[in-house]
Amino acid sequence: MWILGIDTSCDDTGVGLVKDGEVVVNLVASQVALHQAFGGVVPELASREHLKVIRPLAEKALAEAGIGPKDLSLVAATRGPGLIGALLVGYTFAKGLAWALRKPFYAIHHLEAHIAAAWPPGLNPPFLALVASGGHTHLFAVEALGRYRLLGATRDDAAGEAFDKVARLLGLGFPGGPEIERLAQEAREKVPFPVPLKDQKGYEFSFSGLKTKAVQLVEAGHSAPALARGFQEAAVEHLAQVVIRAAQDTGHRVLLVAGGVAANRALQARFQEAGLTVYFPPRGLSQDNGAMVALAAWRRYEAGFPPSPLSLGATAYWPLEEAGREGAQGVSHP
Repeated sequence: MWILGIDTSCDDTGVGLVKDGEVVVNLVASQVALHQAFGGVVPELASREHLKVIRPLAEKALAEAGIGPKDLSLVAATRGPGLIGALLVGYTFAKGLAWALRKPFYAIHHLEAHIAAAWPPGLNPPFLALVASGGHTHLFAVEALGRYRLLGATRDDAAGEAFDKVARLLGLGFPGGPEIERLAQEAREKVPFPVPLKDQKGYEFSFSGLKTKAVQLVEAGHSAPALARGFQEAAVEHLAQVVIRAAQDTGHRVLLVAGGVAANRALQARFQEAGLTVYFPPRGLSQDNGAMVALAAWRRYEAGFPPSPLSLGATAYWPLEEAGREGAQGVSHP
């Protein structure tokens, strides 16, 4: 079966095609150049750019797969959370296409899509899932498909957001994650940063203190490479310490790491040495994309979850636990 997935939750337009659980096409129209001058995403500009590219990108995806719209078995799109103006573009386009084709439509949670991108075939819950990106830093215990228990989240900034802001402070480009990683590799020494919430008992994250420390170190005249390396090591260690503590407390030995920050090689290396079985998204599926949405829809369909009503609107705020409870028991397909 062919599934078309669309994601316009933030600044990139993603269209993907999945056939029987395998990614066939994954196209992303990046808006990095559009927002780079502002050091971050401008919501209105993002929405307008989605409107320009969504249809031609969907047509290109179908052409690359060698299929037409009528070959689709179902259509899926990110419902939320995200920038509401941006969400509405892809979500409305997908619902309109599903209605015109008389195909089932699946409204997908953005974080569930990220988890689906890192979820390998044959792996059954329970396991831990860390979603770390520019807009989210959440740690979940995944008890089953559709059953997510939030263990901890950020108190302030998301991990990727902190990378972006420190990169901007250092005069680097946007997005900041790859720029910080590149500069850190050039450092012959590092400026030490404190690891946030080191003595906590729970599983919360916090990155605002690292930003403040970065400002102080820049004002003190430290070199950009040494500062980038120190910041990255502290941020990675913070994520690792929280996840390892949760693994010890819950007994889970399998971890999925998803979201844009999952592409960071220092983070990957740290988790590989943590004594856990760790899975990361394949290349191209860490950042926001449409293929992960299609993968999430495929898992829901295969598990017997019912399609979403076309009357269901997009939403900027949507806790994953609530999304999981909707149709969590699944139904049999006719």
